[in-house]
Amino acid sequence: MTIQQKFNLTGKVAIITGASKGIGKAIAEVLGDCGAKIVVSSRKQDAVDAVAKEFQQKGIDAIGIAAHTGDNQQIEALVQKTIAHFGGIDIVVNNAATNPSFGPILTTADETFDKIMQVNVKGPLNLAKLAFPSMMERGGGSIINISSVEGITPGLGLGLYSVSKAALISLTKVLAREWGAANVRVNVICPGLIDTKFSSAITSSEEIVKMVLKKQIIQRIGKVEEMAGLALFLASEAGSYCTGGVYVADGGYTV
Repeated sequence: MTIQQKFNLTGKVAIITGASKGIGKAIAEVLGDCGAKIVVSSRKQDAVDAVAKEFQQKGIDAIGIAAHTGDNQQIEALVQKTIAHFGGIDIVVNNAATNPSFGPILTTADETFDKIMQVNVKGPLNLAKLAFPSMMERGGGSIINISSVEGITPGLGLGLYSVSKAALISLTKVLAREWGAANVRVNVICPGLIDTKFSSAITSSEEIVKMVLKKQIIQRIGKVEEMAGLALFLASEAGSYCTGGVYVADGGYTV
């Protein structure tokens, strides 16, 4: 098998959450460019339809299915609709996340904790569990969770978000160990500071950006496209020996 063949995803079906923009959209596009059938998922149907149409125009077989990862019924519907349309599931990228709070944990409400953990940890777990039977039927699969360097090295003001992302890293390792016998690989990517709408509260502050870059080896903010190549490797046959791995892409921030 050539290296090009190892990265070829023709015939594979991939669900990507939080795929209407940012890192999720970039990953969905690259997986589609390499032959995968793409399910673009995010909270709003009009947003996922727009991205799916954009992908279709460049030859990617894509559909949009709206789902809130904090709502288990919507996750169930996402899996059911994907199987009904494409026949199964081979790849899941758990990219959707939330962070409604910026500040110390001491002043954070219980409701905020519940929301963050529901979307950032329980949602990815539920989607993985629901996709697992289809992956088993198809001989295996790849689950890629998108965590953050905040799950490794917590920053000021992002306490509960950091907790949730650390939990997602641990969840990845647990699932990798439990599902390895079924040939379902589970890995996690930990991006650093990436130029997205989600990170705009940080990137819009010149002072905070200077503080971050002072710790980085590569002196710039990352691009969403720079996360997509790593996801492709983990989704494809090229990454077939990788499971339970924590892959940091942060410009050297955590070195």
